[in-house]
Amino acid sequence: MSWRHVIESYDLLDDPSVDGEAVAAYLRAQGADKPEVETVTGDKGSTDFVRLTIPGRRGRSSGGDAPTLSIVGRLGGLGARPEQIGFVSDGDGALTAVAAAAKLAQMHQRGDVLDGDVVIATHICPDAPTRPHDPVPFMDSPVDLDAMNVHEVDESADAVLSVDTTKGNRIVNVNGFAISPTVKQGWILRTSEDLLAVQQRVTGSLPTVLPLATQDITPYGNGVHHVNSILQPAVATAAPVVGVAVTTEVPVAGSATGATSLTSVEQTVRFCIEVAKDFGRGAVSFYDEGDFARLVERYGPMTVLQTQGRH
Repeated sequence: MSWRHVIESYDLLDDPSVDGEAVAAYLRAQGADKPEVETVTGDKGSTDFVRLTIPGRRGRSSGGDAPTLSIVGRLGGLGARPEQIGFVSDGDGALTAVAAAAKLAQMHQRGDVLDGDVVIATHICPDAPTRPHDPVPFMDSPVDLDAMNVHEVDESADAVLSVDTTKGNRIVNVNGFAISPTVKQGWILRTSEDLLAVQQRVTGSLPTVLPLATQDITPYGNGVHHVNSILQPAVATAAPVVGVAVTTEVPVAGSATGATSLTSVEQTVRFCIEVAKDFGRGAVSFYDEGDFARLVERYGPMTVLQTQGRH
């Protein structure tokens, strides 16, 4: 179980003075080896990117051949101070990433070493701006999506889980979390049966899937509506990306406080950890390689959807 790490991480992040160094110190206390912190400044302020690699028994960091999983905690900010006081709903992506990193670091220290490397990244900003969005306001970020992808999406990863609060919509109406279909190089592929099975065993309930439109997987800045930034890592990698969406029954603004359900977050953390276990040992697949090859052969590449397209 991951409850202790979720509660400790929430207490750590629900602080107007929290920064990347405080998160790194917490992760080191859980047994993490050399978490990395980098401060990046944008047009609307600054944020601290935190990155940690949990080495696997057969991971590439140890000279092995087991696949690498990237877990990205995607968000605009942990707080919207001074406009809002406290931890905002949008922070659930970072909370999940930090808690999962802490749990995996402790597991590794105790001798429960996964087969493959796991790279976890997020950013820490307690005072991010907000911006209008339909049907509820979104959190904005001090830095743009390109900067986030540079610092959060690992180039060596064989697959990516992108965790993001996804409550500001009417297309997923359940308290808990949903997973998206797999997105790879501009293609929206079928939802992974393996990942659905992991979701079922973690929740004990029928799986919930986040529906995607093609425009949801295109880069921000092209003038079209996006469900949120959950699939933005997919524009920066050739690896398959699955969104892990922390959800609610009704639309909740990303800038809302008092809206984080630790029960939903804890389930999401366990899902990420279970996927990491199974992916490194080859027990789960994010997509069918044969299907993908046939799609590209018959219809051509869709990598244009990873770009801004025609201007």
